[in-house]
Amino acid sequence: MTDHFIARPAAVLRGSIRVPGDKSISHRSIMLGAIADGTTQIEGFLEGADAISTMNVFRALGVAIDGPFDGRVSVTGVGLNGLKQAASDLDCGNSGTSMRLLSGLLAGQAFDSCLVGDESLSRRPMKRVTDPLAAMGASIASQDGRPPLRISAPGKPLKAIDYVMPIASAQVKSSLMLAGLYAEGTTRVTEPAPTRDHTERMLTAFGVTVEVNGPVISLQGGQRLTATQIDVPADISSAAFFLVAGAIARDADLLIRHVGINPTRTGVIDILRLMGADLTLENSRIVGGEPVADLRIRSSELRGIDVPPELVPLAIDEFPVLFVAAACARGRTVVTGAEELRVKESDRIAVMTEGLARLGIGVTPTPDGIIIEGRGEQQAVFSGGEVDSHGDHRPAMAFAVASLRAAGPITIRDTVNVGTSFPNFVELATTVGIGLEKHA
Repeated sequence: MTDHFIARPAAVLRGSIRVPGDKSISHRSIMLGAIADGTTQIEGFLEGADAISTMNVFRALGVAIDGPFDGRVSVTGVGLNGLKQAASDLDCGNSGTSMRLLSGLLAGQAFDSCLVGDESLSRRPMKRVTDPLAAMGASIASQDGRPPLRISAPGKPLKAIDYVMPIASAQVKSSLMLAGLYAEGTTRVTEPAPTRDHTERMLTAFGVTVEVNGPVISLQGGQRLTATQIDVPADISSAAFFLVAGAIARDADLLIRHVGINPTRTGVIDILRLMGADLTLENSRIVGGEPVADLRIRSSELRGIDVPPELVPLAIDEFPVLFVAAACARGRTVVTGAEELRVKESDRIAVMTEGLARLGIGVTPTPDGIIIEGRGEQQAVFSGGEVDSHGDHRPAMAFAVASLRAAGPITIRDTVNVGTSFPNFVELATTVGIGLEKHA
């Protein structure tokens, strides 16, 4: 058996922890720092494989980066037009964020690039970014809309466009904004629903004027970035595993410190509260332009809900573990409008359906969501057994959380990619009382 977890039932969870830095903000801090004038200092950087992939790409493009050292990184920017052609393909590893945002940033450069990724990333759809980039004048060749992406120098400057996104996606929005820095005119992107706005906030921190008018984000091309200091808050997507763990454990009181509570990311908090979670925010503050708070979660009696459609884009990465919460609730939970889950690192609807069914949960997948029959009245909600994460880090961690209410141990297969977003997950989980073992 390859890398796997064995998770054993536990009842008591206690502790005060800080989860790793926000992955989305870590990616963007490297990207914007690289094309800024001056040296950007970063604290709290996520030292996971995905963010390191972004860092290594910019090193290959001629950017001097020191670190990471305990979350501290120093990026010596080369300015808006200072990137150099890489000597070889640019490897994004498992990171869709890296590839999609880089495709926009590299589309306007005066040199050719080729973005490649691992087996999982090579199956993920890229037309959602390459099509609008092509409308701006970018030249990007792909394998039937999938990586590798071969980006050719456009020959003439990109042209700004007005783009109405068919699907809410922060990655597409961010890619077009980065391309817009290199375009003639004002690039406008209209969102069908709010998505995370870290790119807009961070561009502003680097001195770029970004106009936000309801769902329309506008950016004038040619603006230069000025280096700044960035304090990366803890990632709410990583905190979500411990929020659900605390809610479903029979005797829990957990404090998760310094968590980013950007309003475009707090769907998981809103959904858990609608389900009846005893979840409070303490010590709310603003750090580096991003709202931050300490999150306290205690044992809760959860109830099944119809998840409001407007919250779905605000919790899209947290649904694997929210499905575990739904299984531990009393009554039925219905999720719709979440078709984006089918094109993540895995088809997360299919992977979670398969695993939850193996653990004895009544679950029905739909094209754009899932229906889960909660068993919250049972002490042991899940049977023990073996599940497969299909190489996807979030289902792997979600099934580890499920062990808290299991009748016996759960073996979770194919867990090596947990390191892409949460390198010390096992260590933190065991610190608060989750019975988790890692096996190579």
